[in-house]
Amino acid sequence: MAKKLVGTMKLQVPAGQANPSPPVGPALGQRGINIMEFCKAFNAKTADLEPGAPCPTVITYYQDKSFTMDIKTPPASYFLKKAAKVKSGAKTPSRETVGTVTTKQIREIAEAKMKDLNANSIEAAMQIILGSARSMGIEVK
Repeated sequence: MAKKLVGTMKLQVPAGQANPSPPVGPALGQRGINIMEFCKAFNAKTADLEPGAPCPTVITYYQDKSFTMDIKTPPASYFLKKAAKVKSGAKTPSRETVGTVTTKQIREIAEAKMKDLNANSIEAAMQIILGSARSMGIEVK
């Protein structure tokens, strides 16, 4: 018999740094999910990623208190800020430029995010990343 689905939730947790303190602990606890089991599983799955990279995670939890998690790649904005060496995007993106990235860096970001993007080719994925860069005020050379 299939497990009875109770619900899903989304969290953004730093890679390899899940712990029972807020915001992770209370969000999981109020839904009856074993917090330590989640932390151990999440940290094990994200051990190969860069420590501290924000990982959007979709958690599906069931009536028998079990859960599954789908860990996505870090957001494009995280990669773009890292590549451009800036702390945050522009306040007025169309008027100011806060940093620059190369086309090669855009391709690397697109390849890293390919499994989570709605694109059939690397070129299409690069266009999505270019749009994110423009909306942050990052110029592409």
